[in-house]
Amino acid sequence: LKAPVTVVGVGLHTGSQVTMTFKPAPENHGYKFQRIDIEGSPIIDADVDNVTDISRGTTITQNGASVSTVEHTLAALAGLEIDNVLIELNGPEAPIMDGSSMPFIEELEKAGIVQQDADREYFVIPSNIYYEETERHVEMTAMPYIDDYRVTVMVDYNSPVLGSQHASLSSISEFKAEIASCRTFCFLHELEMLLKHNLIKGGDLNNAIVVVDKVVDDEELEHLAKLFNREKIAVAREGILNNIELRYQNEPARHKLLDVIGDLALVGMPLKGHIMAARPGHAA
Repeated sequence: LKAPVTVVGVGLHTGSQVTMTFKPAPENHGYKFQRIDIEGSPIIDADVDNVTDISRGTTITQNGASVSTVEHTLAALAGLEIDNVLIELNGPEAPIMDGSSMPFIEELEKAGIVQQDADREYFVIPSNIYYEETERHVEMTAMPYIDDYRVTVMVDYNSPVLGSQHASLSSISEFKAEIASCRTFCFLHELEMLLKHNLIKGGDLNNAIVVVDKVVDDEELEHLAKLFNREKIAVAREGILNNIELRYQNEPARHKLLDVIGDLALVGMPLKGHIMAARPGHAA
């Protein structure tokens, strides 16, 4: 980065206001988060070995400090091919913004990007690597592809609304145009469960696509409207809560691709290869 840049927003699950500043960092620094609200300002390396929770997003922990929901922030950095950044924040969770990576990308581009002197090191996938979770029907394959970083994702939730969706990125350079603006999504039954457990305190229906996967009566819609300080909520024709318009017909699949890129940034260096993922989640 040429200069520091700051974003302010709420954490999706904690609901607390968070200020997050991206700062220029030296060569071979990688991605690091720093909790400036904790005594000693502990640093947390964005490294897969530091992952401690993957239930509703990716949480990393080190030196007695944690940061959760890091995947959208890391996807923005990986998607812009920025290698070295110190990310300071004054709370336990990255701000959700609109549920996508685009607000981070817009601010990072305002700061500007400089070329550093060190050669970029890639992890070049040497041969096919397979991962499977039979219970969740998750299948992932990493394949050699020496020219670029490609990702293909398929999602299928046995939902008549979503059906089966595919998304693909033929080059990491297309991330901003094709993937970055795609927002997180959840099903209505999940939303209700999260609300009951006092989670998603920062959810205000401006930062998630809500897929309505059951028949909902007027009383329930009124209850949801009250919870989110809305006059009225309805179910749009395509089975999506009418809080927001879809940016792409396959926006949920594109968002899953965004998550894959954000989570795989925890490898610690940019990749050269082709990732194919069916029904991926943070755990996978």
